Amino acid sequence: MGYFKDYIKGLSWIGGLRFFTRIIAYLKTIILARILVPEQFGIFGIASLILAFLETLTETGINVFFIQGEGKIKKYVNSAWIVSLVRGLAISLLILLSSSYIANFFNSPESLNIIRLIALVPLIRGFINPAIVILKKDLLFKKEFIFRTSVFLIEGIVVIFLALTLKSAYSLVYGMIVGAFLEVILSFIFIKPLPKFSIEKEEVKKIIGRGKWVTLAQFSNLAFKEGDDVFVGRLLGTYALGIYQMAYKLATLPLTEVGEVVSEVTFPVYSKISGDIKRLKKAYFKVVASVIVLILPIGVILFFYPTQIVLVLLGEKWIGVANILKTLSLFGVLRAVDYTSLSLFLSIKKQEYVAVKNTVSFLIMIVLIIPLIFKYGLVGAAYSAFAGLLFSLPFTVYFLFKVFKSK
Repeated sequence: MGYFKDYIKGLSWIGGLRFFTRIIAYLKTIILARILVPEQFGIFGIASLILAFLETLTETGINVFFIQGEGKIKKYVNSAWIVSLVRGLAISLLILLSSSYIANFFNSPESLNIIRLIALVPLIRGFINPAIVILKKDLLFKKEFIFRTSVFLIEGIVVIFLALTLKSAYSLVYGMIVGAFLEVILSFIFIKPLPKFSIEKEEVKKIIGRGKWVTLAQFSNLAFKEGDDVFVGRLLGTYALGIYQMAYKLATLPLTEVGEVVSEVTFPVYSKISGDIKRLKKAYFKVVASVIVLILPIGVILFFYPTQIVLVLLGEKWIGVANILKTLSLFGVLRAVDYTSLSLFLSIKKQEYVAVKNTVSFLIMIVLIIPLIFKYGLVGAAYSAFAGLLFSLPFTVYFLFKVFKSK
């Protein structure tokens, strides 16, 4: 019962963090939607999409490695930091070298300089103190709340100010750069131990070796989450991509945020009770029930009042979002419930389960998305995402059955 109390306590802090940051994010999105046009969001969407894919593809799994209890943070922090620095530099170079090809692929020459500018973000993030994971590992949710809200609030203010001044997609990238700098600075001021320029070969091998399934799990998740954006941007252009990404944010953020908050809080809690399957099972079903209670009212509102929501929040130039909102609200509800299994599988070191079910979702979506886009347009892309998630559910149920019957 003690760790369930930790879950409730953590949920209140992380829930508060997510609520605060999502309120800011929603306000920021609404304000930016009034200032910028869908094409500008689409141009930024191309650059951020490439950044997300490369960051996930090169994910080392350091955070999961620490939280699972695989190693003492003080022992590994130096090697982890060097790995992070090298990774950041590699991502930046890859973005710069491929920028012209990416712009050509999306038939968007105006996105070229935005893509090159966003290459600064991973380079800066590489300097973040990896010991920041202590906040999660030791359930220090209050400190994480203060740290994250500080970064998010300042970044949000900067982005809005720059958007009002520049009225271009550059304001969104400059905001990311400011946020990355701020996170680096705060991670060195408030987080201990501090990393040094030192590396141990065996430590690096252990970190990366343990992280390979984490990398695959996270990349397959991102491929499913962002793969539809690639097809929309390629087949329908930056205007359609801007509309689709806005619809995705509006429909899924309030729903999947619940699942992500719960996943973030329960991961370290589940890790501490992973040896007691009976206790783990009881905690898991309590969590699922709490998520369903929280998300259903939001899903109902989004499903039945899409046009009204778009007109009030975004304005008439975004009315195309309303056509996609119904399908994506169903997707969001299902996604939030599905998130509850993520932290469970990671806590018992079954990253391969996450990788398999995410890969199934991605493959189903890829098979369906082109014919559905040609037949239904943007709504077809939403249909393919929903179908991908739906067809992965039997795998989730099967893996849960294996976990709860294993001991």
